[in-house]
Amino acid sequence: MRSHRSRRSFGGLAAIVLTGAIVFTGCTDSGTDDGQAAGGSESTEPSEGGGHGDMEHPMDGGPAPEGMAPAEDPEFPVGTEVTLTADHMEGMHGAPATISGAFDTTTYSVSFTPTDGGEPVTDHRWVVHEELANPGEAPLAEGAEAVITAEHMAGMEGAAATIDSATEETVYMVDYEADGMMMTNHKWVVESEIEAA
Repeated sequence: MRSHRSRRSFGGLAAIVLTGAIVFTGCTDSGTDDGQAAGGSESTEPSEGGGHGDMEHPMDGGPAPEGMAPAEDPEFPVGTEVTLTADHMEGMHGAPATISGAFDTTTYSVSFTPTDGGEPVTDHRWVVHEELANPGEAPLAEGAEAVITAEHMAGMEGAAATIDSATEETVYMVDYEADGMMMTNHKWVVESEIEAA
């Protein structure tokens, strides 16, 4: 299984702009901040950590799903300059960012097999409740099954997923620069993955 934590080899240009998306390739990881398992794209075991693997990532994540409630009193209001502590993708940890959306909802870490035949993804962070098909009452329990309606990356939309964990933290969209390329409305980071700039 492909590791889900995104780490690239630096033997060449690892981020390629391709039809409006960033493709992260050659995922490797020699260690993690949280002590969880890590591995490269050739690993036969899944690893946790919330990364996005070597799948395509749109440079513009687009608007929030319909029906999401803006956070009433977020710690980091829209327009706030912050520092990201999440490590979902290479170049994210420690990156300066600007808050482009703040919402109150339930946010999930999920595991799923991409619909395009890609390798299984474990502990994908994050998918919000509004990005699941007919999810019922929030929060969904750990181990619950759901269908993803979001397309943060290729093969995600329509994939059957298992809920790994849930959080009620305020969830944010952010604009930040990764390896010289601007990511706008990146979905998602939760409040504990952000620090004041």
